[in-house]
Amino acid sequence: MYAYATLGAADFDRACAFYDAILAPLGIRRDNTWAEGGWARYRHPDGGPAFYIARPFDGQAPSTGNGSMLAFSAPDEATLRAVHAAGLAAGGTDEGAPGPRPQYGGFFFAYLRDPEGHKLCITVGFPFNDPP
Repeated sequence: MYAYATLGAADFDRACAFYDAILAPLGIRRDNTWAEGGWARYRHPDGGPAFYIARPFDGQAPSTGNGSMLAFSAPDEATLRAVHAAGLAAGGTDEGAPGPRPQYGGFFFAYLRDPEGHKLCITVGFPFNDPP
């Protein structure tokens, strides 16, 4: 199990607004903000690993990797659709509309890019210990 995940953000306020919007339907809330240092922490109230937004320490622009992606688990298809819609409304771009993916056994997925370009997946019921 991972301890936490961090994504870089050049526009800290825009990134926080985007993640506030898409994580709320999943029950994940921002529980701390260190605006002077450019950090925000998100957690589910039931616990689990933290998710952070941060300005890069070196002061350079954040970069996204080809093949890197962060996935969030939704409890049902309606919540997944709400997350995807919230992401688009908050400045994200569509990378794959909500729907079943036959190549992955018909499991339900949606894909977004955040305003910084980071690729995100929202999924329902995917067996996480088996890579697609």
